[in-house]
Amino acid sequence: MTPETMLRMANQITDFFSGYPHDEAVEGVANHLRKFWEPRMRKMIIEYAENNGTGLKPITLEAVGQLKK
Repeated sequence: MTPETMLRMANQITDFFSGYPHDEAVEGVANHLRKFWEPRMRKMIIEYAENNGTGLKPITLEAVGQLKK
């Protein structure tokens, strides 16, 4: 998967949850990434977020931060 594809997919998930209250949106995105993204996809987005995260929406960044726990 290219970084561009990963960004687009992650931000689309965030767009889906954008109508939810902030904390629920973050949790919803994190849960989606846990359930439906394979481990190497999660690893890729975590590394991307740690190395600047340019292009990721703020809620996406928060959700990715929860994946590290």
